Amino acid sequence: MADPFRVYIGWDQREPIAYDVAKFSLERRASIPVTVAPIKLDELRARGLYRRHADPLASTEFTYSRFLTPALAGFRGWALFCDCDFLWLADIAGLAAYAKGSKAVYCVQHDYRPKEKTKMDGAVQTVYPRKNWSSLMLFNCDHPSVRSLTLDLVNHESGAYLHRMQWVADEDIGALPVEWNWLEGWNEKPASGTPNAVHFTRGGPWFEQWQNVDYGDLWCAERDEMLRAKRL
Repeated sequence: MADPFRVYIGWDQREPIAYDVAKFSLERRASIPVTVAPIKLDELRARGLYRRHADPLASTEFTYSRFLTPALAGFRGWALFCDCDFLWLADIAGLAAYAKGSKAVYCVQHDYRPKEKTKMDGAVQTVYPRKNWSSLMLFNCDHPSVRSLTLDLVNHESGAYLHRMQWVADEDIGALPVEWNWLEGWNEKPASGTPNAVHFTRGGPWFEQWQNVDYGDLWCAERDEMLRAKRL
């Protein structure tokens, strides 16, 4: 029997419901075995895996800890990271199929230049090259470039070095279709159907000021389905 496809989702105490819905929506559409685990900063600190000082520019608790995904996966096989503000609307098996390639990491290679000054609950919206590439990363954990993401490197290197993927050669970054990390408010809506995964990068309907975003109704429906399932 094949090992489960491993998924790590960022967790932030300001929006735990976002993580819960991301996990629920991914798992209930998966046709392959999956394991989903949160990346929780307090737990990583308690285990001595995360030692960075608080960064006032970090918009989430997993701004840097996401790069510990390969270490958490034991630097073997494949592992996926995604932000918590995702709504999965397609079978993760379609993305897992890319885990047969030879690249070090696969991601949607956005050219994202948001105009808003803030996002989510007032967090500063920064603009930098390769923004949002790191919001969903499929890691080839056996690749030498990925193995370079040691605990020391993740705990000491700059945010620019990590998020701009300066730890890997350009030719070793594989491209995923935009449907797997569709940025609400930026990417064009498909002519039919829905994206495979909606990323509420500006803010999602779990925040009062972001109630009318595209596909927000689907997120609310997914949340309600999750709550019903928990009551059964």
